[in-house]
Amino acid sequence: MKLEGGCHCGAVRYSVEGEPKHVALCHCTDCRKSSGAPTVAWAAYSAPEFALTAGTPSAYNSSGAAMRHFCPTCGSGLYYVNEEVLPGLVDIQVATLDDPGALTPQAQIQVAERIGWMRDIAALHEFERYPG
Repeated sequence: MKLEGGCHCGAVRYSVEGEPKHVALCHCTDCRKSSGAPTVAWAAYSAPEFALTAGTPSAYNSSGAAMRHFCPTCGSGLYYVNEEVLPGLVDIQVATLDDPGALTPQAQIQVAERIGWMRDIAALHEFERYPG
């Protein structure tokens, strides 16, 4: 399966081909701080299955060998590489795919660092749009 994605402004684009090694929601502090969100959905692909197709991302060393790649124009986080923890893999941020619904998370990881209120998120009231 071939999927494409990119940043919010469209300056950086990428493609992935094949099946992801895993798709997971990460609750770690680093992911939360870098995204400004309570969790980040990731899909890991073998490095040869990932290709930049437009633009040049910036990179930030968030901890140890962890390199977070993002758009230098709009700041969208795009992908993560950590040869010590995930050798040979590129972990893309699922929500940056043109069709993020194409990949379903199979697990939640780093739940030891999960924000407490995320445990019961499904119990919150839901609104299709902003409430009236």
